[in-house]
Amino acid sequence: MLNDTTRAVIVPDEARQDFLPILFGRSHLIVAENAVYALMERLSPLDYRGGSWDFYEHESKPLFLAPRSRTRFRITGDVTCFQGEVSAEAAGIIATMFAFSHLSFQFETDRLVEGYERLYAYSADHPEASEIFQAID
Repeated sequence: MLNDTTRAVIVPDEARQDFLPILFGRSHLIVAENAVYALMERLSPLDYRGGSWDFYEHESKPLFLAPRSRTRFRITGDVTCFQGEVSAEAAGIIATMFAFSHLSFQFETDRLVEGYERLYAYSADHPEASEIFQAID
C-alpha cells in the first residue's frame, strides 16, 4: 500500500511544461494528451465534462494525468466492462493507462511501453488497485 512518501505528487505549475514531452515524447505529446482526455470522456460519460487536469509524478518522473473537476467519477463507458466509482486520481490512472496502451499500437516507441509499465507497477500499490486493474483488464 502506498504511503505519503511513496505516493505520486502533483507537478508544480512551473514544471508542467516539461511533463507531457517527458511522459509521452515530444513528437507524441499532443496526440497523447488528447487521447487521455477523449478516453476519459468515454470512460465516464456521466461525470466527465472536461476541465483542468493535474499532472502527477513519482520519484521525479512523470506518471499520469488526473481530472480536477470532481473528486469521484463513475466509470460506465464503452471502453471497459468495469462499472464502478473511483477517485479522480484512479480515473486519471485508468485513462492514462488506456492512452499508453492504445497509442503503443499506433507508434513504435519504447517511451509509451515504459510509461505504461511504470504506471502499472505504481498502480499495484495504489489504494484503488483492485478497481484500476478491473477497469484496464
